[in-house]
Amino acid sequence: MEETFGKGWAWLSVCTLFVSTIGALITEFSGIMGVGLLFGVSKWITVPLAVAALILLSVTGKYKVVERVAIVVGAFELVFIPAMIFAKPDYTSVMMSLVGSQPLNSSAYWLMISANVGAVIMPWMVFYQQGAVVDKGLTEKNLKASRIDTIFGSIITQLICCVVIIAVAATIGMKDPNASLNTVQQISQALTPFLGEATGKILFAVGLTGAALVAAIVVTLASSWGFGEIFKKPSSLNCKWSEAPAFYIFYSTLLIIAGIIVLSGIPLVPLTLGVEILNTVLLPIVLGFLIALAWKVLPKKHALHLWEKIILIIIYIVITVLGVLTLYLTF
Repeated sequence: MEETFGKGWAWLSVCTLFVSTIGALITEFSGIMGVGLLFGVSKWITVPLAVAALILLSVTGKYKVVERVAIVVGAFELVFIPAMIFAKPDYTSVMMSLVGSQPLNSSAYWLMISANVGAVIMPWMVFYQQGAVVDKGLTEKNLKASRIDTIFGSIITQLICCVVIIAVAATIGMKDPNASLNTVQQISQALTPFLGEATGKILFAVGLTGAALVAAIVVTLASSWGFGEIFKKPSSLNCKWSEAPAFYIFYSTLLIIAGIIVLSGIPLVPLTLGVEILNTVLLPIVLGFLIALAWKVLPKKHALHLWEKIILIIIYIVITVLGVLTLYLTF
């Protein structure tokens, strides 16, 4: 980034990453805190434990260990699939709603659309992808497998997103659409009458914890790699603490700051919505740099085709418009 656009633009890019990272971590730790409270465990136990576990995981000195743990923990999100099945949704109604009329005149609807964009294309994902490629030591020969890996992961994550939406719509949306959903406990209590108290609580807790922990690992690493690159310091999970102290200190500091903010007491759902909207507003900057880099630095054999450039430009315009629209509707 710095070599292509200069130090100023590189700092701007990384600063947007820092803002997005803190917002995301606060959201994830809020979810973990809520799960603990769901089972009567104090936030002063769950949040510090989560922070400590993530810091200890990072100092193993091996990227592969962290990656495998993250995959296993992230797989907990798959429990939302049986949760959706237990909810017994009307699949015909689900399909019909996809093609039915949408409340396009509602500002709240467009804010929700914008938040969904920020949840699906998060700024730190771009930084994590490039950082992981370096830490894994991937080369050109791994390009095809990496593309398949990325496509597969994208499909799975969006499948889980759809499953959660359907499960909530089939339960809370059908039976109690005006239910207050500002905390993890309120969401769980609204779901358990339809999924069974024990089953619903366990499925919800396992899925949310898995999602929160894997996101916390990814977002913290993305920011730490980015700042390591800016300061030209060793920044790899394959290094020991003594070999990359700045990287690990920054990684740990991010987690501790986010944990302290969460312990101060923040409502989960409004915060999550706000963070995703913030992501949408920041995306034009991050994606703009990504597209510009693809235009300028890709070797000839991997240069973008015209049709790829057109698709990227269309996506960029849509996201930028949503970001501007979000600011307009918010202020």
